[in-house]
Amino acid sequence: MLRIIILPMLLLIVFQTYGQQIIPFRLNESNNILLKTLVNDQDSLVLMFQIAMEDAAISPDRINAANHLNFKESDVSVGNKIQVGEWTCTDLIFYDNQLSAKGSDGKVGTKLFKDKSFKINYDQDRFEIFDQLPNVEGYEAIPIRTIDGVYFLTVNSTINGKELAHQFYLQTGYAGGLLYDNVFSDLHDLKNKLNIIKSTTLKNASGKEVITNDAFITSLSIGPWKLADVAVGFFAGELKTQQLSLFGADLMKRFNWIFDVDRKIAYIRPSKYFEAISYLHPKK
Repeated sequence: MLRIIILPMLLLIVFQTYGQQIIPFRLNESNNILLKTLVNDQDSLVLMFQIAMEDAAISPDRINAANHLNFKESDVSVGNKIQVGEWTCTDLIFYDNQLSAKGSDGKVGTKLFKDKSFKINYDQDRFEIFDQLPNVEGYEAIPIRTIDGVYFLTVNSTINGKELAHQFYLQTGYAGGLLYDNVFSDLHDLKNKLNIIKSTTLKNASGKEVITNDAFITSLSIGPWKLADVAVGFFAGELKTQQLSLFGADLMKRFNWIFDVDRKIAYIRPSKYFEAISYLHPKK
């Protein structure tokens, strides 16, 4: 009888300690995470999870109506509520007219998990939310820096046999792999060292050119793991617009991620997509 009583009590203690909540998501064809949400108890919206922002935004290309976001006096709506499944987040800011992923009405950021540890579980297409750090056995601890709500980590790129360490910020809105900033691209002469597979030239109103290049690098390493033939992008031309380097959604999905409450450590391990062929790869 004592054993029967103790077991449920232990399970209750474990649940209260970690407070796990589950939020299902789906990936679209561009590797973006999409969530079904209810905004302000009225508007059913599909929002893309954007790890590179804290609050939320509504897209001008939305499919579903967002009639209960108040933008009457400015392009900012404050004090909003989002419900995802049984999980609720309040006091969110929504920004108006920001582009989002295909198939979404807008996007929502990491304030959804404020003061919580959270896991992006790509194996099971779901978020897991905890009151404190869950079991991280089998995961590798990766230091991250948080600047203005954006998470930065160090990644090693192998280019022409040379391993180059560089800071990238996590970006679930960018479909690709790595996107290098202009300083890195120029310093390491990427336009001459990489085999460019696709190049697009755009001009602004003054006739100045910005050239977007897609290529592959030999390998990328993060922690103890190495990926071969990684898709990368970089810019060339007269306009220098890319100030920071991005770690995009095509790479994010290759790992399962656990973020501690303080956002100083990300724990990662390979997901079921670890060896997936890049969407840019000629074999696909």
